[in-house]
Amino acid sequence: MDIKKLPKTEFAAAVAQIAGERNIDPQEILDAIELGLISAYKRDQKEHGNLISDEATFEVEITPSSGSFSIFQTDGDSRVDVTPPGFGRIAAMTAKQVIDQKIREAERGTVIAEYQRKLGSLVAGVVLHIDPYKINVGIGKTEGILPKDEQIRNENLNLGDKKLFLLKTISEDETGRKEIILSRKDPNFIKELFSREVPEVGNRTVVVEKVARSSGERTKVAVSSSQPGVDPVGSCIGQKGSRIQAVLGELPSIEKVDVIAYSKSLQQFIANALSPAENVKVISIKDGLAVVEVPEDQLALAIGAGGENVRLAGILCDLEIKVQGTK
Repeated sequence: MDIKKLPKTEFAAAVAQIAGERNIDPQEILDAIELGLISAYKRDQKEHGNLISDEATFEVEITPSSGSFSIFQTDGDSRVDVTPPGFGRIAAMTAKQVIDQKIREAERGTVIAEYQRKLGSLVAGVVLHIDPYKINVGIGKTEGILPKDEQIRNENLNLGDKKLFLLKTISEDETGRKEIILSRKDPNFIKELFSREVPEVGNRTVVVEKVARSSGERTKVAVSSSQPGVDPVGSCIGQKGSRIQAVLGELPSIEKVDVIAYSKSLQQFIANALSPAENVKVISIKDGLAVVEVPEDQLALAIGAGGENVRLAGILCDLEIKVQGTK
């Protein structure tokens, strides 16, 4: 059906009105109705035992006087009306279903476009459904998906839980349906928490340079400031730890967060990154490997449980770090 050739009927006026109100192309609605009607016709014929060849082609035509639909089978120059008796009721139901679906798709498309502009930011959500592979989260007028690999390890979310989530990306499946993908595991989730809780990070007085994270266990955040008199680490910790506690309050209780000072001096940055270990001495940096020494009583702190502290420090510094006790 061509919208330009559509007779001026109540149906045509209704399509035009819906298209205008919902910001949908009228031709898109008509094309969808045409496909829906042809599909409904084939289904009707199958139910009555009439087989239709896969090569058969059909057209839909609207009757000017009544606004009803007719189905024509075409073969070259041949065009035969094959509209079955009583098809008007099926056509009306199909047209309504198609229009309703197009309205839902258009509204969802508007919502998706809104969240597309907010990618990388935090959004509040409530847990709606949990299965072994994903969690459905209500966010505003729509839902987002928290896949298994974007969940914090060992964090148990329950139905009705209200949490913050990172708007990570918009994915599209094989049918073209778009999904909002959320994350609580991504390192940028931590960065956005600091931006939310620390005004100096929000206004860029303090910059989060790098984040290294083992979600649910430990995170290291390197911060800097070019503004004289601003202590970037102190700003992130807050008076009596108020700001860092606000960040930790959004994480599992077992996850620790180290805030360290970023330094352009790689040796100093390595020493800072191995916090809470003290008296770190960098012996050599060569071919992506840094060898450091720490006092024996600091060795366990520098390495961390399961080697986590030194591993995350290495991620911050883009190096492999080998820690040894002072000889």
